[in-house]
Amino acid sequence: MDHDLQGAPDLLAAKSIRKAFLGVTVLEDVDFTLRAGEIHALLGENGAGKSTLVKILTGAYRRDGGTIRLNGAEVSPRDVGEAQALGIGTVYQEVNLLENLSVAENLYLGRQPRHWGMVRVRRMEAEARALLSRYGLTLDVGEALSAHSVAVRQIIAIARAVDLSGRVLFLDEPTASLDAREVEAIFAILRQLRDRGLGIVIITHFLDQVYQVADRVTVLRNGRLVGSRDIASLPRRDLVGMMLGRELADEVDHRTAPPPDDAPAPIRFRDYAKAGKVHPFDLDLRAGEVVGIAGLLGSGRSETAFLLFGIDRPDQGTAEIDGTPVTLHSPERAIRHGFGFCPEERKTDGIIADLSVRENIILALQARRGWARPLSGTEAAQIAERYIRALDIRPADPDRPIKFLSGGNQQKAILARWLATDPRLLILDEPTRGIDIGAHAEIIRLIEDLCARGMALVVISSELEELASYASRVVILSDHRHVRELRGHEVTVSGMMNAMAVEGAA
Repeated sequence: MDHDLQGAPDLLAAKSIRKAFLGVTVLEDVDFTLRAGEIHALLGENGAGKSTLVKILTGAYRRDGGTIRLNGAEVSPRDVGEAQALGIGTVYQEVNLLENLSVAENLYLGRQPRHWGMVRVRRMEAEARALLSRYGLTLDVGEALSAHSVAVRQIIAIARAVDLSGRVLFLDEPTASLDAREVEAIFAILRQLRDRGLGIVIITHFLDQVYQVADRVTVLRNGRLVGSRDIASLPRRDLVGMMLGRELADEVDHRTAPPPDDAPAPIRFRDYAKAGKVHPFDLDLRAGEVVGIAGLLGSGRSETAFLLFGIDRPDQGTAEIDGTPVTLHSPERAIRHGFGFCPEERKTDGIIADLSVRENIILALQARRGWARPLSGTEAAQIAERYIRALDIRPADPDRPIKFLSGGNQQKAILARWLATDPRLLILDEPTRGIDIGAHAEIIRLIEDLCARGMALVVISSELEELASYASRVVILSDHRHVRELRGHEVTVSGMMNAMAVEGAA
């Protein structure tokens, strides 16, 4: 951005902000400043503390320590309404408006003009038309909000927040569901508001958009401040390094050679896509190969996994197994074709917490057989015992409810679930996130062992060193597109980070 902020005063200044939940620190001595007349991007991976910081600054949470100043005066908003009264507004990713009400009613909800207790509808609609005209919108404000596109609803939400607050505006993923034309329309409005002197904070995962609209950026990682920089003097690869916590010089020796280009690929996807989720891509998967998927948060990594496993139905493209076209329109179909999937959110999407370890392990095998052919108690016990021993699941009690196991042992139980089906393709989404060092090393060894035994694996990971150690190919994703494939000696930490940092690829 070419927007001079030299000498601009601090509109909002947070100093040494601390917050803990149930004894777990989520923000530790975080500083954040927002200037009048700037667009400031707040970035960080999952668990960085972005949402907690925003909720503290907007009154949704109370801080445990630190100070907040607005135009130099210390403030302590006790709730969102008090923050709005101070001039601090928020627009969330899921626009918090009421679709069954009219545009005008949404704009003035809770503050409608009244006379003798009755809402003055004509005056409210006239004021709504005048307000929206400042944003370039001319529409029927008496029409239900549901009649309008996501982009128009986003503009209406921004108009309401600014009219309510008018000094500081927080936007959480405002462009997540918009196309390029709609994104530019939103950005034009943000620039207009910035030029009127508002301070705007935008939370996003799209680096291209950060460089397109932001003046400064602040990066959080693991609840701590990494730093704040002017966008104009910040190379993309340096920003990626700030977010991931790695320097481009860090390297891991690559040990796995890619298969030759003419090696048979039993599983093939061509022009595969889901509108709003993943742009069209081609992907060949071979036995005995680990294909990594890398990208910043929000790049489309998990969406790709959902599409491969049939959780999301493709809008276009074809899938082939051993040269035969197949439809993968549901997880049941994918399981029948020999696919397995360990999701990122194991507690909500992976385990069934109140069932036993044994019941969790046999779940996928039973689903593939069908409920008309139940596993006998003896079969179920034998399968569970085999994988508890093979994967060293602790405690080695198949009847123990799985919710009482550690995160690493829960992850191993989910892996056991799929190994019991003898899959030809196993998709792992962040398989080592949130587990202890010992379990982490065991899962890495298991991935390498499964590859050596001829299984095809797709591994999604933000741990670039891991991917560099065992993947023969890595697909780089950005903005829900498969933008590049690295092979063999190209699969290094710096190679992946450089690919993520390329303009148009983040």
